[in-house]
Amino acid sequence: METELNANEERIARVESLFRDVNERIAESAERFDAERAEFVCECADQECTERVAATLDEYERARADGTRFILRPGHEDTCVERVIERRGSRLAIVEKFQTAIARRVRKLDPRIQPA
Repeated sequence: METELNANEERIARVESLFRDVNERIAESAERFDAERAEFVCECADQECTERVAATLDEYERARADGTRFILRPGHEDTCVERVIERRGSRLAIVEKFQTAIARRVRKLDPRIQPA
């Protein structure tokens, strides 16, 4: 039985997924110009956040290997719904959604997943 998201959980999933979509375009542009690094948008749940995350394309791809993972500035994680799985000093954290309903929703919103 699929658990319904409450309004706050739905907002978290949508905001973070929107920022992830923006970062997909940033990564594509960086790859076109053979860049090894880029300044990504923080993928935290705060829709007002304007902070950037400096990351290599390899770091970004490690995060994107799983549809429940996001990159953000350290300290921007929401420990109620995600856990830090990798930290690169004060510049980068990779988080993974562990709250089941949100994890399911962000997987569905993953632009790299093709509909069946």
